[in-house]
Amino acid sequence: MDITLLQNRLGHTFQDATLLQQALTHRSHSTLHNERLEFLGDSILNCVVASLLFDRYTKIDEGDLSRVRANLVKQQTLYEIAQRLELSQFLRLGEGELKSGGFRRPSILADTLEALFGAIFLDAGFNAARDVIRALYIPILETVDPKTLGKDAKTLLQEYLQGKKIALPQYNVVATHGAAHNQEFEIECLVPKLDIQVFGTGGSRRAGEQAAAKLALEAVQRALVKTPGATRKSKPRTSQLKLTGIATIQPDAPVSEVTPAAVSEKTTKSSKTTAVLTTPLAETILSTAPITIASKSKTA
Repeated sequence: MDITLLQNRLGHTFQDATLLQQALTHRSHSTLHNERLEFLGDSILNCVVASLLFDRYTKIDEGDLSRVRANLVKQQTLYEIAQRLELSQFLRLGEGELKSGGFRRPSILADTLEALFGAIFLDAGFNAARDVIRALYIPILETVDPKTLGKDAKTLLQEYLQGKKIALPQYNVVATHGAAHNQEFEIECLVPKLDIQVFGTGGSRRAGEQAAAKLALEAVQRALVKTPGATRKSKPRTSQLKLTGIATIQPDAPVSEVTPAAVSEKTTKSSKTTAVLTTPLAETILSTAPITIASKSKTA
């Protein structure tokens, strides 16, 4: 294997080649393996990623920063980086691990990557390790949304519906399948306002709900794209009409003032008058609903 190729991909040339060799060595291969380097590299990785997030996302609170960091340093993310580096071809594994496909195992590749970070730190110091980690992670940060990264499907669905002022989803167990020790749960997720019904399955009720929530979120987003006004429920408002020479008129509410030109009125001692509006629009209004107008009594 050409170690120079790996060093070029990392952007670091080792002064002490034995550190690189140890970082690539699984415990199944030799007693001088990479687990201690992995421990060291894990701490350095967390520190560098925390610094990256702190500088990049200035308006995110501590809780969200912790959530994002946890997802950036988890095994799956490290495994994907290791895949990009084609790290599997440089691993030193025991015969048993080779036969069982250990060079493809996410946990081994993720641990080896952390061991490399630890080895770079010992070889050239913190700044060198920081530069390597930053170069690997900045492209990832360009593609993630810190508001959603690390949130499960149920949380994302709930927050999305709340943002659209739609009632929260309903989850129901539809059926369970399989033996007691190996059950599969079928879960129904309903969003009644949008007439959405989806089903998800999982090895536990929670897993089934998460699967259903993921499908429901996709369905909700599609539905709202097709009908962007679906969440806007029109609220009945009191009609307000402004007529020439007539104050704002609201059905079933008194009108404050009416001009003599528009209204012939018969004053009563009760200080209420029945108005006859003579404009065309007023005639239309009167044809649909009577209007009672309160007027101020004038003292002689």
